[in-house]
Amino acid sequence: MAGGTTGAEVWRNWAGNVTARPRRTVTPASVDELAAVVREAAEDGLTVKAVGTGHSFTAAAATEGVLIRPDRLAAVRSVDEKAGTVTVEAGLPLHQLNRMLDAHGLSLTNMGDIMQQTVAGATSTGTHGTGRDSGSIATQIKGLELVCADGSVLHCSADENADVFAAARIGLGALGVIGSITFGVEPSFLLAAREEPTGFDQVTSQFDQLVAENEHFEFYWFPHTDGCNTKRNNRSQGPAAPLTRARGWIDDELLSNGVFQLACALGKAVPAAVPGIAQISSRALSARTYTDTAYKVFTSPRRVRFVEMEYAVPREAAVDALREVKAMVERSRLRISFPVEVRVAPADDIALSTASGRETAYIAVHMYRGSRYQEYFTAVERIMVAHEGRPHWGKMHTRDAAYLSAAYPRFAEFTALRDRLDPQRLFANGYLRRVLGD
Repeated sequence: MAGGTTGAEVWRNWAGNVTARPRRTVTPASVDELAAVVREAAEDGLTVKAVGTGHSFTAAAATEGVLIRPDRLAAVRSVDEKAGTVTVEAGLPLHQLNRMLDAHGLSLTNMGDIMQQTVAGATSTGTHGTGRDSGSIATQIKGLELVCADGSVLHCSADENADVFAAARIGLGALGVIGSITFGVEPSFLLAAREEPTGFDQVTSQFDQLVAENEHFEFYWFPHTDGCNTKRNNRSQGPAAPLTRARGWIDDELLSNGVFQLACALGKAVPAAVPGIAQISSRALSARTYTDTAYKVFTSPRRVRFVEMEYAVPREAAVDALREVKAMVERSRLRISFPVEVRVAPADDIALSTASGRETAYIAVHMYRGSRYQEYFTAVERIMVAHEGRPHWGKMHTRDAAYLSAAYPRFAEFTALRDRLDPQRLFANGYLRRVLGD
């Protein structure tokens, strides 16, 4: 049976801003055990939530009932190179998935820049990278196994339980507990990366062109400056030309993590120092080009802990929204040590995807963990809402079901499916009640 603990064990998310005290914490090792856990919780009148590595900044996984940890549900079930699919269990971390795929000469088409999350946690909350033509990790799902509130197991794909599949790829944990996921994959490929400092006015005036000309384009703006860092990633025939070990360590560990950690800590202690630090930070990373295996280019180590809010806006609104954020920061007394990140995604067909039905740009703001973030996030959120923004499901926001039902054309489709699959709200918690309604 599933391993577990009973009592007042406290769970905390990665950022430390969310805690929960579940009645039981369990670690099933198979889908049969997972289904038994769900049935037992229902019999005991307890709610159920599954949690991965806790990289969400919302309370999406918090529960006072039964908390499912998928640590032992992390096997690779099958790799079908001919069909271009891989089936893995829910708790497999993305970094293990990427390395396993690479060993088989395969790759996901697109991915986010952090790969510590579990596959189920990342897809359920809509984790995404940046892509002109390729969308979130969830858009690459070809099938999934869903444990429902009655303990039954639904196998879902475009051909089987298609209505559930259409919604459950980004299901917020509201429809059931994912047991396994089948991803569509492709042969491994190289990405040529070009990263360079660019002025704010230049990158915003050329934003549409930069998106159109590059398969994967993103940029960071450093508040209190006119400096940005642009990233262009495009497929390459090779040969591979990775960063030297020394250059990679200096840029990605020493500067982006070690020195940045010290700068954030100093800025938290002495806010008046932040603008000066920002001026230095915006010039610290020099231009670089390299070509490497896709996942090594897409992903980066992120060791400085923070809290984050991210909104998806219509792509045509991105530049105006960002300019408003910049103007707001400049006229305020806020001191922001983290850069603002801008990425893009094509429209997709997933009911609660932040890119559902529209070409999308993402604007993400961060604050160092333990800093006062409320004034900054509130001001940014006001701007995003004015541009019909949709908040990332795993990142901080204050929107509720009344707002979100208008923001998502297929919201009612999702909630009707939830009513059918979980009428007793076995999988509910405070966060879901706020964003989906009762």
